[in-house]
Amino acid sequence: MAAEGEAGGMTGYIKHHLQHLTAPVGDGPFMVLNIDSIFFKVLLAVIFLVVFLRASRRATSGVPGKLQCAVEMMIEGIDGIVKETFPAKTRFIAPLALTIFALVFLMNFMDMIPVDLLPAAAHAAGVPYLRVVPTADLSTTFGMAICVFILIQYYAIKHKGVVKFVGEMFTAPFHAHGAVGTILLAPANLLLRIIEELVRPLSLSLRLFGNMYAGELIFILIACMTLGGSFASGMTWAMAPMQFIAGFIWTAFHILVITLQAFIFMMLTVVYLSMAVQEH
Repeated sequence: MAAEGEAGGMTGYIKHHLQHLTAPVGDGPFMVLNIDSIFFKVLLAVIFLVVFLRASRRATSGVPGKLQCAVEMMIEGIDGIVKETFPAKTRFIAPLALTIFALVFLMNFMDMIPVDLLPAAAHAAGVPYLRVVPTADLSTTFGMAICVFILIQYYAIKHKGVVKFVGEMFTAPFHAHGAVGTILLAPANLLLRIIEELVRPLSLSLRLFGNMYAGELIFILIACMTLGGSFASGMTWAMAPMQFIAGFIWTAFHILVITLQAFIFMMLTVVYLSMAVQEH
């Protein structure tokens, strides 16, 4: 990948690493599929299923192995969080939360792979562009947020019924006494409810995307510093120790970031679902 960097300078190197491998599906700038994001999402989902199925089939009541111990700790921890947060009894929310946390963590963890490793291998195989962090793609995070949004509406209707669900849109958060007051406050309540419902998927998607995109960009900038002797004015390989230290520190810190972002996405999903089934 250094050849592209030398040809276009540091700016060309950064742009190249931020370019998706795309396939058009129609006319217009937004009618494209990010093939690399889809590929790694599916790959990581398969890895998640294989690991957890392997752990479940090899589970023993005796002394657990390392894999079983790690999976059991994750399951028990998330199950405890769901029981404390979600008021209704359901067998779906805890597995959903576990799946969200594990998948988002795996997608975030792709950011720990050296910046040039997989893109260089893909380039050698004739693939011009490759981005390996699915959560640094807004299409991925927004798609997951839309799924959560649909679940919120489903659980709200399931637990409250259609009549009460629609009625809350016009009677909360501003409650009024009497029919006249209810009618007068209905437009304001509906407007606030629409804003509230739209903000949830936006906040979920943009928070995760922003953090992971920034993390990916910092790793690319650190790689630029490492390659500074090749194409960056004023930089030499004498800075290599400093660049290694900066990369190591950011990597150690980023492990916390990717774990925290996976937990936040999972936690907010459970909280939003909990709010959906509660009475206003």
